[in-house]
Amino acid sequence: MIPLSKILNAMSTLQVRVIPRLFHFRQPAGTSRGVYLTRKVWYVIITSPDHPHALGIGECAPLPDLSCDALPDEAYTALLQDFATQLQHHGHLPYEALRPYPSMLFGLETAWLSWEASLRGDYLKLFDNPFTAGQEGIPINGLVWMGSYEEMCQRMEEKLALGFHCIKIKIGAIDFEKEVALLRQLRQRYTRKDVELRVDANGGFTPEEALEKLTILAQFDIHSIEQPIRAGQWEEMARLCRTSPLPIALDEELIGVNDMEQKRALLDTIRPQYIILKPTLHGGLRGAEEWMREATLRQIPFWTTSALETNVALNAIAQWHAQIHHFGIPAHDPTLGLADHAALEVFSEGAERMPLNLPECVRYQGLGTGLLFTDNFQETNLQIEGEQLWYGLPKDREFNAQRLQFEAEWLSEDPTLEVHTSGSTGLPQAMRVEKRRMAASARRTCAALHLPKGASALLCMPLQYIAGKMQLVRALLHPLSVVTVAPCAHPLAKLHQAPYFAAMTPMQVYSSLATERERLLLRQIRCLIIGGGAIPPELEEVLRTFPHAVYSTYGMTETLSHIALRRINGPEATAHYIPFDDVKLSINEAGCLCIQAPEIVEGTLVTNDLATCYPDGSFTILGRRDNTICSGGLKLQIETIEKALAPLPFPFQVTAVPDPKYGEAVTLLYVANEEPMAVAAACRQWVQGPQCPKHFFAVDQLPTTGTGKPARAEARKIAAGFLKKLA
Repeated sequence: MIPLSKILNAMSTLQVRVIPRLFHFRQPAGTSRGVYLTRKVWYVIITSPDHPHALGIGECAPLPDLSCDALPDEAYTALLQDFATQLQHHGHLPYEALRPYPSMLFGLETAWLSWEASLRGDYLKLFDNPFTAGQEGIPINGLVWMGSYEEMCQRMEEKLALGFHCIKIKIGAIDFEKEVALLRQLRQRYTRKDVELRVDANGGFTPEEALEKLTILAQFDIHSIEQPIRAGQWEEMARLCRTSPLPIALDEELIGVNDMEQKRALLDTIRPQYIILKPTLHGGLRGAEEWMREATLRQIPFWTTSALETNVALNAIAQWHAQIHHFGIPAHDPTLGLADHAALEVFSEGAERMPLNLPECVRYQGLGTGLLFTDNFQETNLQIEGEQLWYGLPKDREFNAQRLQFEAEWLSEDPTLEVHTSGSTGLPQAMRVEKRRMAASARRTCAALHLPKGASALLCMPLQYIAGKMQLVRALLHPLSVVTVAPCAHPLAKLHQAPYFAAMTPMQVYSSLATERERLLLRQIRCLIIGGGAIPPELEEVLRTFPHAVYSTYGMTETLSHIALRRINGPEATAHYIPFDDVKLSINEAGCLCIQAPEIVEGTLVTNDLATCYPDGSFTILGRRDNTICSGGLKLQIETIEKALAPLPFPFQVTAVPDPKYGEAVTLLYVANEEPMAVAAACRQWVQGPQCPKHFFAVDQLPTTGTGKPARAEARKIAAGFLKKLA
């Protein structure tokens, strides 16, 4: 939960705007009230000059001829803007005044939740629950739109082919006998065990014919029918609920019933088998939760669903649905507005909640697929896989699972855990390290970088290596709010705002600079540390122009991440690494750096890094001792040659192969559609004599470790293989 002081400070400079948008359905959406070709919605956008990178967004999407607040466009815009202005000026929503306008309330309250989420680091992750953690999907039904008999048959087959177990069919648009034939055809092929059928009449039957039609439909083992007769006929609907052989679910009946006493009276009068809750139509999140509480007290099951909104609303409803399913119904006083400090806690996991004790509550429901529109809102993380709605791609969910597994391991009683070296000079090696030493390293980094508690931190490094583990340890201990992105070359590609703190590899930084959107986010990161390899001079030149702190780090698995930092930009920029205060350094006879860091490393760690130490305690790295090529009696440093060849316009690695005359010969692996002679000529522009490569081998990709470092041992094997083929 965000500190209350932070929220209240942000309130003082809120800017709340209303932006109308028109979206286009992929195919005509047939309902009992006609066919929709387009969808008009209003986005509520919250910003603040005090938080320039934060954003809140909510969606108001009344349905024409259905929503109780479906006003003419100009009147709707004006009234919504008035409520938005009240939120902007007073920092609260007038909940009672908004009761008659459920779509407006839903858009405003979800925009607020999005704003809160933005201050935590991701404006589209409104809740923390197993769904947003990628641990569980939400079962959804396949919706078969109204249409001709042939169209509905085709759409039904498409849903079944996609793997949907629960099919909802809208009826009332064609002849009832044809709809019965469609249901009979389906049931002849699939039993109730194979396919669960639900139908939605949208109030299409008259009270006089309804019972007869429900009796006919019941023979097809249908789960339930939504709104068999027109809303507002409470006595007739109550009689149907008592006598129908087919369970009845109320939907439209709830629209416009916004007063608490009316809600109780409706449920007590009709006593339906189910109710269906759509926040846009039924009172926003809070109004829907009122219905839930009253239904639960009466043992009436319910499920939640969307109402043809775009992905902004679908994202909010899906996460809210998962929150209710896993944590229960918030037991807050619905009369409280956002001005009441207690109301700011109602959506948190620690708030008092009414448990769900009804087996069918919040199970199968009709959340959309996010595929309704040709021009939908694209930034959400919603994914459809079969009949499940998921948050995030499979690789993202797998990385989240790894994160949770590491957190559990970190919190276990075992004082040590296993880490692996990166494998840059050979096969990765497993080693066990003490958690207390990892904790000391994490606290040292957070203190050195002056990271504020609660700041957002990007986790985009593999968790099997020390860099990823330590970024997560920092977040757990400081604490920081983790923004998780599965390791990739473009970790900022799907972020909506820059994290405060990020740890990235040179390759990730280089790739992010290649696109304008990622480059802008990269420049907005308040504290960026770069490790896992040398930073090329041209990349460092670009980073010097960044407005916020950028550091190169020095460290390794054995030092539990970095023990020194080098500022790249700003007035504190330096060419030397500055070790942390209690780190002592020396150079041995082989010219290698030796490290003493009592809290982090036991004894003295002798590295393979050739270094120069300076009187002020700083140092520079010349290269690795095991990256030395011995050629003709000369010791050539791979990093020195690669630095000289940096202007080459294609990716490359320097390595070596055995040579009968010189012992070893400098060799270049490169990724380009160029002949070796042309590459050799290009190399001679930058290096001469023994440093100039003698062999040139084109490869599809350069060998790298799991952390993106050059895999030097693998490069030697590849080069030796090419040389063998030439022999």
